[in-house]
Amino acid sequence: MSAASRIRQQAFAFMRAVFRRLPLPEATRDRLRNRALSRVGDWSPPPPRGQVRAARLSGRALVRADEAAIGHVPAGLAGTLPSPLPATLVAFYLPQFHPFAQNDAWWGTGFTEWRNVTRALPQFEGHAQPRLPADLGFYDLRNPQVMRDQARLAADHGIGAFCFYFYWFSGQTLMEAPLRQWLADASIALPFCLCWANENWTRRWDGRNQDVLIGQQHTPEDDLAFIAHVAEYLRDRRALKVDGKPMLLVYRPQLLPDPKATAQRWRDWCRNHDIGEIHLAYVQSFERPDPREIGFDSAVEFPPNVVNPTSLSANQLLINPDYAGDVRDWRELAAESLAAPARPYRLHPGVNPGWDNEARRPGRGRVLLHASPRAYGDWLHATIHGRLADTPVDQRLVFINAWNEWAESAVLEPDQRLGHAWLAATRRALQSRQPAPRRPCVVIHAWYLEVLEELLQQVAASGIEARLLVTTTPDRVEAVQAMLQQVGTAAEILAYDNHGRDILPFLHVADRLLNENEDLVLKLHTKRSTHRDNGNQWRQDMLGALLGGERARAMVAAFQADPGLGLVAPAGHLLNTADYVGGNAEALAYLHARLGLPAAKNDAVFAAGSMYWVRLAALRPLLDAHLSPSDFDTERGQIDGTLAHALERLTGATVNAAGFRICDTVTALGGTAGTDAAAYPYARPG
Repeated sequence: MSAASRIRQQAFAFMRAVFRRLPLPEATRDRLRNRALSRVGDWSPPPPRGQVRAARLSGRALVRADEAAIGHVPAGLAGTLPSPLPATLVAFYLPQFHPFAQNDAWWGTGFTEWRNVTRALPQFEGHAQPRLPADLGFYDLRNPQVMRDQARLAADHGIGAFCFYFYWFSGQTLMEAPLRQWLADASIALPFCLCWANENWTRRWDGRNQDVLIGQQHTPEDDLAFIAHVAEYLRDRRALKVDGKPMLLVYRPQLLPDPKATAQRWRDWCRNHDIGEIHLAYVQSFERPDPREIGFDSAVEFPPNVVNPTSLSANQLLINPDYAGDVRDWRELAAESLAAPARPYRLHPGVNPGWDNEARRPGRGRVLLHASPRAYGDWLHATIHGRLADTPVDQRLVFINAWNEWAESAVLEPDQRLGHAWLAATRRALQSRQPAPRRPCVVIHAWYLEVLEELLQQVAASGIEARLLVTTTPDRVEAVQAMLQQVGTAAEILAYDNHGRDILPFLHVADRLLNENEDLVLKLHTKRSTHRDNGNQWRQDMLGALLGGERARAMVAAFQADPGLGLVAPAGHLLNTADYVGGNAEALAYLHARLGLPAAKNDAVFAAGSMYWVRLAALRPLLDAHLSPSDFDTERGQIDGTLAHALERLTGATVNAAGFRICDTVTALGGTAGTDAAAYPYARPG
């Protein structure tokens, strides 16, 4: 780096520190920030670099991007919609996915953003790229059936309207053909509104903001030409209305020379041309003025813009050693949004299902990491049922960014990795939360079938009423069914390949149960540890501590009495992680980064043997990471050093990161217990 570059970066850091301390109104701060960034934004220091490893972790070869991950939701599993809906959800929609003349000229013949989407590559461990479409495929919006399918899919999951980006440049429009097609298709009932993307069209996707492809010419004459052009949309029977008025959005009103004058011209024109009153809103993409001060009626939140989450760049384990992108923490978006003070003006809240523009800026994109359907759904639910609780239902509009921004990974449409998970989370967010069942679930992984009957008998003898689920391999399903009939026990049987030991099947089931509003699970497996001469005793010790006598009833009561209790390991089997890292150090470091966990602590503990009582919410950091089956090692009879072994050692850190505590069965019931690492008979420290 040159001396001049170092001086500029130091000057930028100093100016930023001073600016952050200035007591400025929000709108003024936004305006000054944007003005400064347009002049000296390239002085900003680059993001921290990630960690370059000599070799990538074994078992994670980059061979495919279409693998269904933990948390994949097939179509049709999201439940019913409430009636009436508690809010109108409006999803931003990008009408880009079709060839048109300007794209051919600027980016190459036949270009659509699918070309960007498919070229993306993962830049660090756990980077979910490329993101590929599922049910709708690589669609072409020239086909009218595509928008019919999108409208039906959106409505089936509670989306009340699309907000189409509209590209107008002084009488010339881009990407309007799909919108005209929608207007002409009477079979589509979904409401819509327009958002005028009133910026210059530049090569910003390539990081060349000053290279203008087609510019705006904001004039009074252009204001009138624009409103006359969109009048047909405002008159349409499906136009989204607020207080009975068709809604029109502007992406960046402060780029207009006089937004108040523009708003007045539009209102006057609509009154004089049989439209009547309109509802004008602007998008808080870069600025947050009071809409009344610029002649507008309301504002629309637009996360992740105008936020600056914590940098996670330095924590990432790089696949591409030259990666220069900026990695931030998506999880902070919801907390900031829900904690925002009430505004003195009308504000329609916004939520976001993720962000990653690696597809547009290979090797230097901005990634918001740790987005998950479940956390997105929690944010949406809290917005509808909490933040808008005092707003009349017919005035509740929540905007979602976005329906199909595939090159920014802001997508609700089904994808190969998680299927319908984002749509299912949207539908669940509209529903009122019901109390979890008081009876627990018991999940048994049956590999050694000669041990299964023992487990079933111990569960039956425990006296608890439980929902029983048994996971096994496809070739063992019939034998498991026969054994269940023999002992007179009813259970759900789920088949998974022999992969990831008992851990991967349990994570699949735990994710499903959490979506079904289950709370408490007893995790068991037919453990034999045949490489040890005391493997059967290990299993029996754990079963006795978890189920023996009245222990099972007491555990259920303990979890019901203590909402902070997350995981209870069998007494004598709660070990200090630092004492038993074994061959798992590299995988543990990977998992801490992948799950977004705090740095490992010396007092972290784990449930050795991987049998325990657990509150499913305590596993959220792990479930919401959506690991893929290919993350898990191929089964070769390993006794240490696999991802499954590392995940076993991560139980305490996961539970603590979710805000719960971990203890053993004696401590959970008010006693005092501990495990002498040197005396533990089933594993050696190391």
